[in-house]
Order: sequence, then structure tokens, then C-alpha cells
Amino acid sequence: MGLILAGVSALKEYIALHVLTCLIPAFLLAGAMVSFISKEAIIKYLGSSANKLKSFSLASFASFFIAACSCTVIPVASGIYYQGAGIGPAFIFLWVAPAANILAIIYTGSILGTKMVASRIIAAFSMAYVVGIVMNFVFRKEENRRTQDVSDTKTKIIAKKDIFLLLLILASLLSPNYIIQKGPYLHKVIVWLVVSLIMVIYAVKVKTFEEIKEWLKESWWFVRIIFPLLLVGVFIVGIIGKFLPQEVIQKWLGGSGIRAAWLATLLGQIMYFATMTEAPFVDTLIKLGMGKGPALALLLTGPGMSLPSMLAIAKVFGIKKAAVYILLVMILGTFVGWFFGNFIF
Repeated sequence: MGLILAGVSALKEYIALHVLTCLIPAFLLAGAMVSFISKEAIIKYLGSSANKLKSFSLASFASFFIAACSCTVIPVASGIYYQGAGIGPAFIFLWVAPAANILAIIYTGSILGTKMVASRIIAAFSMAYVVGIVMNFVFRKEENRRTQDVSDTKTKIIAKKDIFLLLLILASLLSPNYIIQKGPYLHKVIVWLVVSLIMVIYAVKVKTFEEIKEWLKESWWFVRIIFPLLLVGVFIVGIIGKFLPQEVIQKWLGGSGIRAAWLATLLGQIMYFATMTEAPFVDTLIKLGMGKGPALALLLTGPGMSLPSMLAIAKVFGIKKAAVYILLVMILGTFVGWFFGNFIF
């Protein structure tokens, strides 16, 4: 009964603190990207046949400004993927946005210092390129089948009126966390409501009923596919938390060995951390004896992945892609924790 209550408690907290200000705008943004952005433009700049260095760099840079947790970013990444983006850029979005977004980076620096934040940025972007290269290589045959030719003529990416609407949707996703960094959650809800109301008024003004209907239809597809799995995953994480006493975590995460780095990575991959919550949690563990290398691994994989996001990624992208991505992040996270623990910190 205690385990069930732990799962219900985690589920209750997740729904209360994330659905309104995170998931709803994320699903609307994903639907808007599918509806408003030219498929030809996405294929041209992020598609399988695009220059890998340019497409990976563009995906990494864009992800840096999206303050999203591991679950929130899935609709965005899957949206560009099903519009024609290559698997490399899509999974770079999945990784960088939660692992190294600008909001989390600033907050990490204020709590853990310049050296840790610089290490987090370097490690996250290095891992992003490796993720892009490996995912593209492993699934190259499938990517070749998805490759579509785009003419050299200028491709209009998006209508001007839709650019502002996308920015308003993005603002409804980012502004609660950027503007309200401390204080009651109600303040974030108020900010979200104000920005969302402006967004709705503008959408009604510039879009036809049929265009709005198509946008909401695309958004609902992401809700239907992803949201139930997120709830199941959060419930399971709440139960798992009962089996991980903090004393045990501290005992096994000290030092800078491979085992400690691997355990920190594994813990980060399973548990759910909303963006920015990982910094104070890691700070507490460091003060209690956690090694800085494992701390960096946890900083990256904590917000970058979670059991709910694993389930959702498997559903949206397929089990094979999810398995490769999960294993790859585990290997890279362990290596980063070991390397930075022994040679940087």
C-alpha cells in the first residue's frame, strides 16, 4: 500500500506542477510545427540529406534555448522528425533541450559554480554530436529510405503570421520558468494564463477555423500517443523512489570511479527531474560526499532522460531507436562522469 501511495503521490505532483505550464504548451508547439512549418524547409535544413555538421549544429543551438524537461521535449522532437528532419537532429533536440538549456545552465552556475557549469555545457554538446552521429549511422538504411530531394529554389519556411504565433506558443512554454524562478507555483500558472490568452486571441485573429482545427488535431495526436505513457512512467518512478534511500545513494556515489559514474548515470536515467530541480539536488549530494564526476553525470542524465520519457520515446520513435539511444546515453554519461571526475575536477 505504501508503494502504491508513493506512485500516486508522484503522479499527483507531476500532474499538478507540469501539465498546465509544460506539457500543454509543448503539445501545442509540436502540433504547430507540424501544421505551420514547411515540410520542405525542415527536410532541406535538418533532413537526412542535409549537411550533417550544419544540421547537427542548428539542432544543438536551437535546443539550447528551449527550457524543457525530458518529457516535455518529446513532442517537439517527434514533431520535427515526422515533418522530415533526420534522426540525428531529432535526437539532438531530445538530448540538449533538457540536458543543457540556457535556463538550467544559468541556475546550475549560480548553485554549483563556473567550473561545473562549463563542464556541463561542454559535455552536453559533445554528447549531442556523438548522439547525432551514432543514431544516424545505426539507422542509416532507414534514413536513406526517408531521404527526400528538395529543389534548390528558395523554400519559404513559414508564413510571417505563423512565426509570431509560434513565438507566442514558445513563450507560453518558457515564460513561466524564465519569469518565475522562485515562489508559489500559482505564480507560474498566472504567467502561463496571461501569455496563453494573448496567444489564443492572436491565433483566432490570424488563423481560419479550419487551420486551428488542423493544428489542434495534430497536437491531439501527440497527446494521445505520449501523455498516457508519461503518467505510467511517473507512477513507476514514484514507486522506485521508495527503494532508493538517500543514505544508500551517498554511499555508492562517492569518488570518481567508473562504478560511481555508472550508478549516477543509471539513477539519472530512471528518475524524473524537472528542469532546474537537478541542480539543488546534486548540490545536496555533493555536500554529503558525492563525487563531482558522478555529479556531472547526474546533472546531465537527470533532466535529459527519465523512465517516463523512455517509454514515450519507444512509443513515438520505436523500440529499436529508443534502445540504442538509452544505451548510448548510459555509455556516454558514464564516460563523462569518469573522465571529468579524474581529469577535470
